[in-house]
Amino acid sequence: MNKDQTLQLLGLIRRANALITGEELVVGAIRNKKAKLVLLASDAGKNTTKKISDKAQFYEITVIRDFTREQLSNATGMARSVYAVTNPGFAKKILQKN
Repeated sequence: MNKDQTLQLLGLIRRANALITGEELVVGAIRNKKAKLVLLASDAGKNTTKKISDKAQFYEITVIRDFTREQLSNATGMARSVYAVTNPGFAKKILQKN
């Protein structure tokens, strides 16, 4: 799956209500083990990057940093730097091809 296909899938995931957005909500989803995969913008701020990366590493959740904030925002229609996929099927699909 190329980057464009992943971004298209991200839009589908949002429409399926299987996407959590925003730093604090994603951290909560990681803590509650609802997050199956985290997408973090490659141009996210240092504090956000450290906070999300450390939390995801502790809870053993994969973080993908292949996309910019603009690419992720265009795919989902929401201007955010971090997203958590909550559906295991969607997360597996993204991970298989990345």
